[in-house]
Amino acid sequence: MMLIKWENLPLEMQNQEVRKYYDILKTKQASMFFKRIFDVVTSSILLLALSPAFLILAITIKIDSKGPVFFRQIRVTQYNKKFRIFKFRSMVQGADKGSQVTISEDTRITRVGKFIRKCRLDEVSQLIDVFRGTMTFVGTRPESLKYVEAYTPEMMATLLLPAGVTSLASIYFKDEAKLLDVAEDTDRVYIEQILPAKMYYNLKDVENFNFFRDIKIMVMTCLAMLGKEYKGSIKL
Repeated sequence: MMLIKWENLPLEMQNQEVRKYYDILKTKQASMFFKRIFDVVTSSILLLALSPAFLILAITIKIDSKGPVFFRQIRVTQYNKKFRIFKFRSMVQGADKGSQVTISEDTRITRVGKFIRKCRLDEVSQLIDVFRGTMTFVGTRPESLKYVEAYTPEMMATLLLPAGVTSLASIYFKDEAKLLDVAEDTDRVYIEQILPAKMYYNLKDVENFNFFRDIKIMVMTCLAMLGKEYKGSIKL
């Protein structure tokens, strides 16, 4: 996971705001190398260990509702590249044709999907993406094309690293769906208010990136899943 040359970045990323973060990451090539090694080794072990659980989830999803086991929506990762994410399907087939953000009582969520989302099991299949290199354990959550198009020039700096399974923003805004419950226009509120708030933390993650900080964020994620509360700030 080494940085490509500045002149090889997509043109939309070659701006003054991104250059600041690029120069910071350029000094942290060792951390980027160990980050990839950690991703490959850890995802391999977890995929093998969790394979029985994957099978049970797959069967349960198929029994509960029509459609594929995995939700394979196009998302954006490092260097603004598109990829199809692996997520265990928690919504009815064709749900992605509507709003691409989800509220807590979204009628598109299946019965099994409610349990899957509550326990964050839909994200577990992203271990496949981590192993493939389209994602990493810690990094900015992969957004759909619609929201990447709303990025400011500075936000493009988050695409210097692969999209992540977790991040500080993910921890602080783990109840994002509840925040959107009060919004009349969920897409507009997400783009104008929630996305900038999350990107503040995502950009800090890039600016302060190092391998051991990633490990700390992974520990925080595990504690958050067990009920520990971490404070982020957002107002709707």
